[in-house]
Amino acid sequence: MSTTTITVTGMTCGHCVSSVREEISEIPGVTGVNVDLESGRVDIESNTEIDSAAIATAVDEAGYKIAD
Repeated sequence: MSTTTITVTGMTCGHCVSSVREEISEIPGVTGVNVDLESGRVDIESNTEIDSAAIATAVDEAGYKIAD
């Protein structure tokens, strides 16, 4: 089990959280996604290491960006 933590910018409501959670959950190997709206923190649990490019693509698909 592996956990990856990122910070997503631009989320303002529960719908934003749902969109980010849904897109990241579709990455193969992801077993759980916990999103904190206030801080933008996203904890991603997975069976294996998840490629950072796959995470960035999923966040972009949801309409948001990963903080630098």
